[in-house]
Parts: sequence; C-alpha cells; structure tokens
Amino acid sequence: MAELAIYDPLATTVGWRHRRARIGVYVLLVVVAVYALLPLAVIVLNSFRDLDDISHRGLIAIPLAFSLAHWDVVWNKFCVSGGCHGIAPFFYNSLEMTIPATIISTAIGAINGYVLSAWRFKGSEILFNIITLGVFMPGQMVLLPWAMTLGTLGLTNTIGGLVLIHCVQGLSFTTLFCRNYYVNIPDDLIKAARIDGAGFWRIFRRIVLPLSPPILIVTVIWQFTGIWNEFLFAIVFSSGTGQPITAALIGLATAGTSVHEYNVESAAVLIGALPPLLIYFFGGRYFMRGLTQGAIK
Repeated sequence: MAELAIYDPLATTVGWRHRRARIGVYVLLVVVAVYALLPLAVIVLNSFRDLDDISHRGLIAIPLAFSLAHWDVVWNKFCVSGGCHGIAPFFYNSLEMTIPATIISTAIGAINGYVLSAWRFKGSEILFNIITLGVFMPGQMVLLPWAMTLGTLGLTNTIGGLVLIHCVQGLSFTTLFCRNYYVNIPDDLIKAARIDGAGFWRIFRRIVLPLSPPILIVTVIWQFTGIWNEFLFAIVFSSGTGQPITAALIGLATAGTSVHEYNVESAAVLIGALPPLLIYFFGGRYFMRGLTQGAIK
C-alpha cells in the first residue's frame, strides 16, 4: 500500500474508506442478526428456567439453573385439547400428515412440471396458469368446498383428510417450481430420446429425474415447512387428539388458565419448531442453490 501511495496519493485514503465500509457492514449485520435471534434466544432460555425464576426476574434473564424437567412435562404430561398426554400425540400427527403430503405433492408436481414443459399441447399454457392460480388464492376461500369434499369422502377429522388437503393445495407451488426448472432442459435432449424410442416415463426416469435433485430439494423443503407450520386447515378440519401440533400450540396459548407456565410453553414452542428448523439447518444451502440453478440454468 505504501508503494502504491507513491504513485497514487489517494490509494491509502481509498483503502481506509473501503475497510471502514466493510467494518460498518459487518457491524450492521451483527446488530440485525442479534435483533432477529433475540426472541428465539429468550424462548430457548425460558424453556430451561423454573417458573419462580421467571416470575421474579422477568422473561429476559439468564437462567439461575438449567432444568430439563419442563421438556418432559410438555412432551408427556401437559394438558392440551382436553387431554393430559402432552404434545407427543400432536407431534406424531404432524409427522403422519407432513411426510406423505410432502412426498405426494412433490412427486405429482414434478410430473406436472415435466408434462407442461416437455410435452406441451394445445392449451397447456392456459392449464399452467389455472394451476398456478392456486398460489394466489387464500385458504379461506376453499374452506367450504373442502368441508363438503371431506364430508362426502368420510375423511372429516382425520389425518388422511389433512394429507389430501395439503397434497392438493401444494400442487400449485410444486408444479410452478418444477415446470419453471424443467423448461430450461434443452429440447434437443428430449427430442433425441424420443428418436431413440424412449417413451414418456422412460424419458422422465432416465433424463429428467437425474437433473431434478436441485429443484426437488427446493420443493421438499418448501412443502415440508409450509405444511408443518399451517394451522388454518388444522383448526377447521381436526379436533381433539387428532389435531397436528400447530393447532395444539394455539390451544396451549389460548388456554383459560390463570397462571401461564412460560417455561413449559416455551419448550412446547421449541418442540413444535424443531423439525422445520432442522430442515433449514441441514438443507438451507441446498435450498438456495436449487433456487439459483433454477433461475440461471
């Protein structure tokens, strides 16, 4: 830098300004990160604190002693939706609902995207626009049709009914993601496979699917997180011990008790948020990579 300053007197000043700008950016990012993570930190700390400690020292404080007893209570004993079996049944309900709904909606969305991109037909663009219309349709608009459908099929207040709802509701997103990704596959590749005698399913298995992991990871993460965190359909179309964990948490928050057990409630919130957090923790980089590849491929 000293040698450069001999030829350019402004080099030292510019270099210092550049370093100050970088330091300022890092400081701003740290402040924003701390501000964003503070609520999560408060919930985590309160889940290990005794209720007396929270009552005397407030919600924002370092625990005097760490205890896992509240986690056992919320998992096995806490009273939710008229029963005192903890939130374990509701957690398993969410797994039984989310995993098959994610797999089915992603698989059908991949097939839809493949058809609408590689096997175009008259009216395919109109059909694609109709399917993606569901992306912008609020869930409140379909409550009555779904109530009639579930009643006709005998799936009211069942996990199977919720799986059906989320499979259909998720098709708009999965079809949109997969179609926009598959449309960038070179047409010559598909045409060459047709000339070699490959049919619809063989092209899908041998050519399209091997190119699909980036977008499939995106759709799986998107669907799993959205279905797990959804609560409108969970509240309307399930009750009692047949509810997923989001409905149980809402019932926990609105319970008419005079004393709020903030430590137990914090542990319940963390248990409910754990699967989506793990999904993003282990798959977040693949999520961003898949979105990027789909945008520039």
